[in-house]
Amino acid sequence: MAPSWGPCPVVMALLWLAFCSRGHTDSGTEEYLKRAHSLTKPYQGLGASSSGTFWDISGNTMVTAHYVRLTPDLQSKQGAIWNHIACLMRDWEMQVHFKIHGQGKKNLNGDGIAVWYTKDRMQPGSVFGSKDLFSGLGIFLDTYPNEEKQHERIFPYISAMVNNGSLSYDHSRDGRPTTIGGCTALVRNLNHDTFVVIRYLKRRLTVMIDIDGKNEWKDCIDFPGIRLPMGYYFGASSATGDLTDNHDVISVKVYQLTVEKSPGDEEEEEDEEVLIPSVDNFSLLGDDLESEPMSGVTLFFISFFSLVGLMVLAVIGIIVFQKWQEQSRKRFY
Repeated sequence: MAPSWGPCPVVMALLWLAFCSRGHTDSGTEEYLKRAHSLTKPYQGLGASSSGTFWDISGNTMVTAHYVRLTPDLQSKQGAIWNHIACLMRDWEMQVHFKIHGQGKKNLNGDGIAVWYTKDRMQPGSVFGSKDLFSGLGIFLDTYPNEEKQHERIFPYISAMVNNGSLSYDHSRDGRPTTIGGCTALVRNLNHDTFVVIRYLKRRLTVMIDIDGKNEWKDCIDFPGIRLPMGYYFGASSATGDLTDNHDVISVKVYQLTVEKSPGDEEEEEDEEVLIPSVDNFSLLGDDLESEPMSGVTLFFISFFSLVGLMVLAVIGIIVFQKWQEQSRKRFY
């Protein structure tokens, strides 16, 4: 019987893995899965002193067979996961499969999840469980409206912030003074999978969501002129206060992006190395930020002293007018 010359099973398996790690997007961009920056089931070694994982956990984070829970549905909890391999890719995409759910009713839950690409890692703080005054990019899946007198946003709401370490995230205003874009995303207590994808390609930030169970990406943020350094870290964090929710991460997949160039494309100038995060035509030093609204007490004193000033001017005007009348009578007689 003639020997079979079919493909070797090992070779076929390797080819299949290579195929799964590489994909194409509609824009002619190739994407390569980077396992050193990704986190998927079964989360082997995560949370233990093991060299078999590229991720660390902190705070109240709990690892299960099906998800990584950043915070339970309990008050005053915070947790985070951080990749400990610095990202040396110029263009990348980060897909996060997450779930936010709990017993709280609408607008009685909180606080949400932050997805990070930052210079520092594993530093807990006040911004969704991570440090304020960060350097890098933060994407905030905010589930609770802190600002009472706002009607433009419907929560839950996704927003983006680029920071060079000089700006503070304003929780009382839901980050409005420093956001570069956002969209409504009703992601709580859904029975289907929810995803957010963050793409950084050719200094353009794009955020899309798949939250309707239709396997379709919807645009959320599209902002050009974003400059992010290489060598930063991917992460995700969450926190609860008086209001609570379960904040779960099911997977994080990071892809390296490469753009296919056609023969007719013009050669682009070599990009200068980015050392500090910035946004073209947007101040990160507080010059262009919205001014803080004045409190009722401040408005009262401004109105009071303005009225007193007008009264003083009126009295001075009356005195001057009377003096002028007396001088006029003297000249007449």
